[in-house]
Amino acid sequence: MMRIVKGLIKLILILLPIAVMAAGAGMLWISRSQAPAEGEMRIAGLDGEVTITRDGNGVPHISGATRADVALGLGFAHAQDRLWQMEVSRMAGQGRLSEMFGEATIGTDVWLRTMGIHEAAEASLAVMDADTMAMLESYAKGINAWVAREPQAFSARLPPEYLILGVTPEPWTPAHTLTAIKMMSVSLAENVGDEALRLGFHRLGLGEAEIRDLLPYLDADTPPPMPDLTALLGLDPAPLGETLTTADASASFAGIEEMLSSGASNNWVISGKRTQSGLPIVANDPHLGLMAPSIWYLAHLEVTGEFDTPRHLIGVSLPGTPYVLLGRGTDIAWGFTNTATDAQDVFVERVNPANPEEYLTPTGWAAFGRKQETIRVKGGADKVFDRRWTRHGPVLPEGYRHFGALLPENTVAALQWVALAHDDTTAIAGTRLFDMRTVADFQAGFEAFLTPMQSMVVADTSGNIGFVAAGRVPRRDPANLLMGRAPAPGWNAIYDWRGYAPYGELPRETNPEDGLIATANTKIVGPDYPIHLTFDWEEPYRQSRIETLINGADAPHTMETSRRVQADIFSPAFAGLKPAMLAMLEGRELADGRRGLAERLAAWDGEMARDRMEPLLMLAWVRATMIATYEDDLGFLFKDWFKARGRVLENLLSGRTARNWCDVKGTEAEESCEQIVARAFNTAIDDLTARYGAASGDWRYGAAHYAKGAHRPFGEVDLLKGFFNVEVESGGGPFTLDRGYTQLQNDADPYANTNASSYRGIFDLGDLDSATYIQTTGQSGNVFSGHYNDLAPIWADVNSILIPSTGPVEVEGVWRLTPG
Repeated sequence: MMRIVKGLIKLILILLPIAVMAAGAGMLWISRSQAPAEGEMRIAGLDGEVTITRDGNGVPHISGATRADVALGLGFAHAQDRLWQMEVSRMAGQGRLSEMFGEATIGTDVWLRTMGIHEAAEASLAVMDADTMAMLESYAKGINAWVAREPQAFSARLPPEYLILGVTPEPWTPAHTLTAIKMMSVSLAENVGDEALRLGFHRLGLGEAEIRDLLPYLDADTPPPMPDLTALLGLDPAPLGETLTTADASASFAGIEEMLSSGASNNWVISGKRTQSGLPIVANDPHLGLMAPSIWYLAHLEVTGEFDTPRHLIGVSLPGTPYVLLGRGTDIAWGFTNTATDAQDVFVERVNPANPEEYLTPTGWAAFGRKQETIRVKGGADKVFDRRWTRHGPVLPEGYRHFGALLPENTVAALQWVALAHDDTTAIAGTRLFDMRTVADFQAGFEAFLTPMQSMVVADTSGNIGFVAAGRVPRRDPANLLMGRAPAPGWNAIYDWRGYAPYGELPRETNPEDGLIATANTKIVGPDYPIHLTFDWEEPYRQSRIETLINGADAPHTMETSRRVQADIFSPAFAGLKPAMLAMLEGRELADGRRGLAERLAAWDGEMARDRMEPLLMLAWVRATMIATYEDDLGFLFKDWFKARGRVLENLLSGRTARNWCDVKGTEAEESCEQIVARAFNTAIDDLTARYGAASGDWRYGAAHYAKGAHRPFGEVDLLKGFFNVEVESGGGPFTLDRGYTQLQNDADPYANTNASSYRGIFDLGDLDSATYIQTTGQSGNVFSGHYNDLAPIWADVNSILIPSTGPVEVEGVWRLTPG
């Protein structure tokens, strides 16, 4: 027996080192999947040599004779650093995520396949001009050249995610690039959600004034009264119960809801007459969903031979596309915010009871378009379904946004959406950027930009400043009193779109007298502007704060003053709500030292600072107040509506509402808001104690409000998320300029920062090489790279890096691509 035991011990002693060495060798093999710092490759299709010189931050400086050659170089660099991210983007756009991720993404695939985004991208290739097609084709060649290479000795050819999931990439095509561009419209589309909420609230029996309490308009807007949706759509007049269960059907679309999560942005341009340099300053920070790696990839592109002088573009590119979308050129700098125009309308289509293959139009019954779709599911059975569409657009899945439960029998919801256009020329605007030299060039050149509509500020080195809101805007009939606020009857021609607004009539401004143009997703036009854009503007807190800080400066503006504005963490909404909420604690007993916490809040200055506890307590109190006030009234719709809503709470606490929302259903007495807010204070403290311990002095906003750069798909896998997620403490909040948006409806992690400044750029047109840039993670998407997360702490501190047009100060390596 002892001989057997000794033999086993010897075997273990032999095999264990071998297993350790094998594991180490495997890790080394995978880790060497990141691109070497330097190299050479011959590629067919190049007109001349392309150099890719990476600086110490991993930013590529790409130089070539033509735009097409530089696009090939950018495709090559994107593939080296962000191939998996690009894979997820194009598979999402095609509705094919389940081929990689299995059953968890079937609902997302069904929704995206239903939209026909990739089909629209393929059709839009026909409207590309020759220069754009050359860039798209060359970009694809660059990607495919890297993927098809012979890897360096003892290294994996593909990033770790491919190896872990057993995925093999298909060749990249120009249609994949147009799909990636269209996916930006998906991430910035919210109007369908507002329409579904208004329909749902109506079905709960709420009146128009009560719905306005929940979805208030800006004071500057005077929309017409909402038509009676029951009569208009043929709804059942009996209210739905708040406890209606549609959770199972809607839960399958949680993935697409994450893609549609709230975005926001800030930008401004200051005239040279208000700056120290005497030339304009441009600043931009788009707020998008945080991810690992960052949605953006910094790059410097130089075209040396196609124009009269070398032309530069420096800023952030979108992996999967050959363009610098935000940043500077040789003579201009620009920035975008999402206009949030109403570019979506839901149409209720009446199905023929005698023939379910038909739906009602203004001229009679017409056949649905129909196509059978098969979604391949990794590790499971294929999902086969029929995709249908009407003259308005795709028929939405029944479970999406509860439409199946909210609409009458024999009806379906169809979506008309600018982003689904088959003649989408948006990519052409990116091609034109290289040769835009003035504000006027920029304003004229972005006529090609269709979706998603953006509010663009721009300045040039001659001192001009300007603005244009570029995008395709639907025209609606004056008799259409819905104005995009709720689903419309598809059989009534009054609600059909009447074409699109001419580009020359879209909002535009050049060299305003006061020397400032700023946008922050709220209303951008005056009362006399004749074209309807939307009634669902962002709350105006950030816009007002930008104007206050810039107009209140007592010295000429510099890049540093704009940086401080971008870094501002004062919350006007929370600072305004705080006194009213604290007043509701007066005269009430607070146990266990909680009066001291209220006193700390009273002394708090409204700054959402990461090293303080007061911002966390205030956010938790707001969350608990909203749950206690509205969840019983809104039932199954509550989580769809739930987020920090400053104007809603202002009206509630001041008594400017159509009903007493604070009254709790099912109790005999009528509760007051004073009672509910006081209870919510205790609930908030209990919640924070359960999450972070009883010692309130140890609570830190930054620890709870960490910036959550989640990896797809490993960001929620316990064994892997610690390696793949990029997380840093962060300040800011839902109403601050340095924004830090949270998913308050997520009970598991309600205070994490999921949407924030995805990129910050500041440009002084007097010295464009002093421009500063930052994105949220690092340049590489390979978790083994030193550039996977090295920019995150710089971003969290609202600092930045330089990317001069003269090339990098510190060279990390050079790749040379030559004609094959």
